[in-house]
Order: sequence, then structure tokens, then C-alpha cells
Amino acid sequence: QVQLVESGGGLVQAGGSLRLSCAASGSIFSINAMGWYRQAPGKQRELVAAITSSGSTNYADSVKGRFTISRDNAKNTVYLQMNSLKPEDTAVYYCNSRGRYSGTYVPYDYWGQGTQVTVSS
Repeated sequence: QVQLVESGGGLVQAGGSLRLSCAASGSIFSINAMGWYRQAPGKQRELVAAITSSGSTNYADSVKGRFTISRDNAKNTVYLQMNSLKPEDTAVYYCNSRGRYSGTYVPYDYWGQGTQVTVSS
């Protein structure tokens, strides 16, 4: 089993900043990639940003230049620094982790429970 614990969501005014954190724990041998997705009401879940174990990053066009993803491999934790927030960034943000279980080395793919980010205009 792998557990993902998210924190850092909340309510902020447009132009403000928030920092999301997601810590992975459990039977983890290795983590290949961690990322953040979001889902707004009535819309499909979409990728916001992802980062591999080697540090390669990928961002949605809508957040490039405003959001920064980073990770602490020693803590199995990924962060999402969100600056210049806009009302359209309002959504539930989900953490995702993909890796391999310890012992069996079977791949896993887990999601966090989600954290609400609300940006007021």
C-alpha cells in the first residue's frame, strides 16, 4: 500500500499564492514520477504539472510561468508552488505518484484524496 497525504489548499484572492505539498509513504521501492492534477466542477481531470525522479518537469500551458513543481526525493514529497493565481485555477487538486512497490517491484499508481483550491476574483 502507498499513502499520499496532501496539504496546502485553501482560499486565496486572485494574484495570490499557495503552496501544495504531497508526501508519499508506505511500501515504496522507488518513485518514477509525481504530479499534480486538477478537476474543476463539470470538467475532466487535467494534468497541472509533473516531475520525474531525475527532475524532468512537464507543465500545462495554462500554468507555465506561474506554477513551479519540485520534489524532495529523500522525503518522497512533491510540492507545487502556485503564484499569480487566477479564478480559473479554482479546482480540486490531486496528487499522483507512480513507482514500484518494495519487495515485489510491481508498478503502482496512486492518487491522493484531493485538496480544494479556491481563487476569488
